[in-house]
Amino acid sequence: MPQTDLTKARKKAARIGVSVRPSIVKGKKLDVFNKDGEKVASIGAMEYEDFNTHGDKERRRLYKIRHEKTRHKRGSPSYFADNILW
Repeated sequence: MPQTDLTKARKKAARIGVSVRPSIVKGKKLDVFNKDGEKVASIGAMEYEDFNTHGDKERRRLYKIRHEKTRHKRGSPSYFADNILW
Protein backbone atom coordinates (compact mmCIF):
# COMPACT_ATOMS: atom_id res chain seq x y z
CA MET A 1 0.00 0.00 0.00
CA PRO A 2 1.52 3.33 -1.04
CA GLN A 3 2.14 5.88 1.70
CA THR A 4 2.65 9.50 0.72
CA ASP A 5 5.89 11.43 1.09
CA LEU A 6 5.35 12.87 4.58
CA THR A 7 7.99 15.61 4.18
CA LYS A 8 6.32 17.00 1.04
CA ALA A 9 2.89 16.70 2.66
CA ARG A 10 4.01 18.62 5.76
CA LYS A 11 5.43 21.46 3.65
CA LYS A 12 2.24 21.74 1.60
CA ALA A 13 0.10 21.60 4.76
CA ALA A 14 2.10 24.42 6.37
CA ARG A 15 1.33 26.63 3.36
CA ILE A 16 -2.40 26.41 4.08
CA GLY A 17 -2.06 26.69 7.86
CA VAL A 18 -2.62 23.09 8.99
CA SER A 19 -0.46 20.18 10.11
CA VAL A 20 -0.57 16.50 9.15
CA ARG A 21 0.28 13.19 10.76
CA PRO A 22 -0.05 9.60 9.55
CA SER A 23 -3.69 8.65 9.91
CA ILE A 24 -5.06 6.39 12.62
CA VAL A 25 -8.15 5.79 10.47
CA LYS A 26 -8.02 2.46 8.67
CA GLY A 27 -7.53 2.96 4.93
CA LYS A 28 -6.51 6.64 5.13
CA LYS A 29 -3.04 8.15 4.64
CA LEU A 30 -3.09 11.39 6.64
CA ASP A 31 -4.99 13.14 9.40
CA VAL A 32 -5.21 16.93 9.06
CA PHE A 33 -5.15 19.16 12.16
CA ASN A 34 -5.89 22.87 12.50
CA LYS A 35 -3.74 25.35 14.46
CA ASP A 36 -5.49 24.40 17.71
CA GLY A 37 -4.54 20.75 17.23
CA GLU A 38 -8.09 19.66 16.45
CA LYS A 39 -8.50 17.01 13.79
CA VAL A 40 -10.41 18.38 10.81
CA ALA A 41 -10.16 15.58 8.22
CA SER A 42 -8.67 12.24 7.21
CA ILE A 43 -7.45 12.26 3.62
CA GLY A 44 -6.00 9.97 0.99
CA ALA A 45 -7.00 6.39 0.36
CA MET A 46 -4.18 3.94 1.10
CA GLU A 47 -5.01 1.87 -2.00
CA TYR A 48 -4.10 4.73 -4.35
CA GLU A 49 -1.01 6.74 -5.11
CA ASP A 50 -1.03 10.53 -4.99
CA PHE A 51 1.08 13.18 -6.73
CA ASN A 52 3.60 13.20 -3.86
CA THR A 53 4.40 9.54 -4.57
CA HIS A 54 4.14 9.21 -8.37
CA GLY A 55 4.84 12.75 -9.70
CA ASP A 56 2.81 12.13 -12.88
CA LYS A 57 1.49 15.51 -14.08
CA GLU A 58 -1.15 13.96 -16.35
CA ARG A 59 -2.64 11.96 -13.45
CA ARG A 60 -2.60 15.15 -11.37
CA ARG A 61 -4.48 17.05 -14.08
CA LEU A 62 -7.10 14.31 -14.34
CA TYR A 63 -7.54 14.20 -10.53
CA LYS A 64 -8.14 17.94 -10.44
CA ILE A 65 -10.73 17.71 -13.24
CA ARG A 66 -12.48 14.78 -11.52
CA HIS A 67 -12.74 16.62 -8.18
CA GLU A 68 -13.47 20.09 -9.55
CA LYS A 69 -16.83 20.49 -7.76
CA THR A 70 -15.58 19.74 -4.23
CA ARG A 71 -11.91 20.63 -4.14
CA HIS A 72 -12.50 24.39 -3.77
CA LYS A 73 -14.68 24.15 -0.63
CA ARG A 74 -12.26 25.38 2.03
CA GLY A 75 -12.14 23.06 5.03
CA SER A 76 -13.52 20.02 3.22
CA PRO A 77 -11.52 16.77 3.03
CA SER A 78 -11.41 17.23 -0.75
CA TYR A 79 -9.85 20.70 -0.30
CA PHE A 80 -7.13 19.32 1.96
CA ALA A 81 -6.45 16.34 -0.30
CA ASP A 82 -6.15 18.64 -3.31
CA ASN A 83 -3.77 21.05 -1.58
CA ILE A 84 -1.67 18.52 0.34
CA LEU A 85 -1.60 15.34 -1.76
CA TRP A 86 -2.09 16.72 -5.26
